[in-house]
Amino acid sequence: MSKPVLVSFKLCPYVQRSVINLLEKKVNYDIKYIDLANKPEWFLKISPFGKVPVLQVGEEVIFESAVINEYLDEVYPPALHPRDPIQKAKHRSWTEFASALLVDQYGWTMAKEKADSDKKKEDLLSKFKILEAGLPSPTGNTLFFSGSQIHLVDTAFAPFFMRLQFLADHKPELYLLKDFPKIQKWSETLLSLPSVKNSVLPEVPKEYLEFIKAHHSWMGGIL
Repeated sequence: MSKPVLVSFKLCPYVQRSVINLLEKKVNYDIKYIDLANKPEWFLKISPFGKVPVLQVGEEVIFESAVINEYLDEVYPPALHPRDPIQKAKHRSWTEFASALLVDQYGWTMAKEKADSDKKKEDLLSKFKILEAGLPSPTGNTLFFSGSQIHLVDTAFAPFFMRLQFLADHKPELYLLKDFPKIQKWSETLLSLPSVKNSVLPEVPKEYLEFIKAHHSWMGGIL
């Protein structure tokens, strides 16, 4: 089997999902970093949407993070999806919920006016209430979406939690999970995993904050 090659932008949370999966499965892979503001021609030829991630497997190309992660889960053990069809479908549904959180998080950090930023923050908090209600109660020091074991859906939420932590480490008042104990425990569990810790380059926390500042958003002005 050809060694997979993941095409990445350092700050992309969707790429990070795939990296976590590859690390969890201990897959031997290569990664290519590109600048999305200056996309190389070879990348535009293989990425129909001009977006990352893209996975190259020999002569074949797969795009869209959810599809890439489903492929990786089918090809490389251990399987991170539940075997039961209804549980698998449920996990896929909540993966879409994770993507909606990432969209709101981006809007929260990029809003030009405080009112718009506050609106996105409220959107996030509303989704947290739904998410908190859907999580199991922790039975020990760790918590995953389905209780005690990591699944593909957990890897979909980890980049979101990591970016929340980047903001909170720099400015504690930006931490949004204090009123959601189950989500907080889940976040702490995921962020403690080697596969999550090693899924970004060391410079990413600083570059994430610089990215927000560079877009002259309201939040960028207070960071």
